[in-house]
Amino acid sequence: MVAESLTANAGVEETEIVVIKTMGDQVLDRALSEVGGKGLFTKEIEAALLEGAVDCAVHTGKDLETILPEGTTLGAFLPREDVRDVFIGRGGMRLADLAEGALVGTASLRRQALVRRARPDLRVGILRGNVQTRLRKLEEGECDATLLALAGLNRLGMAHVATEILDVERFLPACAQGAVAVQIRRSDDRMIEACAKIGHHETERAVAAERGFLAALDGSCRTPIAGYARIEGGDVVLDGLVATGSGSRVEEVSGRGAVGEAAEMGYDAGRRLRARIGEHFFTETA
Repeated sequence: MVAESLTANAGVEETEIVVIKTMGDQVLDRALSEVGGKGLFTKEIEAALLEGAVDCAVHTGKDLETILPEGTTLGAFLPREDVRDVFIGRGGMRLADLAEGALVGTASLRRQALVRRARPDLRVGILRGNVQTRLRKLEEGECDATLLALAGLNRLGMAHVATEILDVERFLPACAQGAVAVQIRRSDDRMIEACAKIGHHETERAVAAERGFLAALDGSCRTPIAGYARIEGGDVVLDGLVATGSGSRVEEVSGRGAVGEAAEMGYDAGRRLRARIGEHFFTETA
């Protein structure tokens, strides 16, 4: 998608896609929080960018750490896909249909916490791998259900596998979910100019608010955090939350500010939430 946009909109005559396997793609038997967090999906790609082996790095926005490696910046975001999560139950079941004690597999601490909040009677376990791997494990009976991002399924032409689309009021998405990010070197004027021609302004502003929110909370894969911003008129509006791992305590916050101050508004919302919940919240398990 990025390569096509660079060709169609930025006048780049020739592109080459370099596939880089990251540690996050290879370590599939443990939760991300146990083996290094979000950076597992980006470090090898960012190293290639800094070394000059590639001219831009393409990530799903929610995998990006809040502090980027020195010398890099986010050049553009493509138009955002659907931000919602989907529930996929074996045999077509929805979340409400699962029997007490059924096992829901997901690697996301946010999804684990929100499932536990909605259905405290369910069991939650780790399920990792790409979309096809998770669906195969579900079909083989490793769990009774799982959750995935609708954006990824849409891009793969697989939205039909969802048995329930979860609205954002019940399941607030991960910050930057559904947004494809293009990371470049700060010193690369050619790519800065090209990215300016492919970036989607509304997505960039919304994600800036969400990443600001994450930064204030020191967001990582070790804490259940969710945030969703959208543009309303000349303002950007944010809803965010943090949860304990068990989902028994969820604290929410909202914010609104001028589009040009999206990142600052998001950071302020995160700062207010952090002041309210206190530092001990992040170590709570009950």
